[in-house]
This record gives sequence, C-alpha cells and structure tokens, in this order.
Amino acid sequence: MIPRSTGKSWFSYFQFNEDRDSPNEARNVLLIIVGLIAAVTFQAGVNPPGGVWQDTGSGHFAGRAIYASQKDAYYVFLVSNTLAFSSSILVLVSLTYRFPFHFEIWVATASMMVTYVSAVFAVTPREQVHFRYVLITAVVPFVTRCLIQMFNWCRRGSG
Repeated sequence: MIPRSTGKSWFSYFQFNEDRDSPNEARNVLLIIVGLIAAVTFQAGVNPPGGVWQDTGSGHFAGRAIYASQKDAYYVFLVSNTLAFSSSILVLVSLTYRFPFHFEIWVATASMMVTYVSAVFAVTPREQVHFRYVLITAVVPFVTRCLIQMFNWCRRGSG
C-alpha cells in the first residue's frame, strides 16, 4: 500500500529506490520491458498499421504497406518504430552481457535485426522512403551509447 502520510506521490513511490530494490530485480524488470518493446516494434515493422495491399491496382502494389500512401505519417511511424526497436535491442544486449549463451543472444539479436530490416524493405514502397535515414535511425542508439562511454572514459582518465 502506498504510504499516504509521507506526502509522496504514487509516481515517486514506484520509482527505483536503491535502498529497497536490488539491481537484479531492476534488471529483470528492464528485460521484460525491453523484450515487450522489441516484440511489439518488430511486429509493427513486419505488419505495419493498416496492413498491406492484397492486390496491385491504381498506384499501389500487392505486399506494400497501405499506410505508406500517407507518406509523412508513414515516415514518422517508420523512424519512430525503428528507433524504439533499435533502442530496445541495445538495452536487451547490454543487460544480458556476460550471461550464459551471450554469443547466442548476439546471433539471435543480429538475425532479428536483419529480419526486421528486410521486412521493412519488403513492405515499404521504394519511392516513399529514403532508407538511409531509417538505417541511420537504427544506428543512433548504438552510436550514442558508444559516445557516452567514450566521454565517461575520457573524463575518468583526466580526473
């Protein structure tokens, strides 16, 4: 039960607390969350909102995303979904570092990323999206994490 006498809000009550929560519990919760995010974003990339055209007709081709007919909205969806997928994969791999079968986790994760990219390429009309921006978006979390690590190492080395 949330203590009412302390004046704390429910939001601060459920935040991570080092005195109460163990790192192992936090890692387990994060693994569940990023696993869910990875699954949902993967599914959304493979089967985009609105589905795909079932036939080839005026201005569309069978197997292409219906949502792509709204170019700007689809682009926002694709970039946001890819960023969420890529970020969740980064966290998932980071949290399982040095776990048993870590190499196998990397292989499965890399294969899932390739599958995601190939599915997105398959359902997205070529003329609708500049794929280089989607690929750059996919790399952003990894590059950002590397830059943060390098900054921290440089700061520790000079202090």
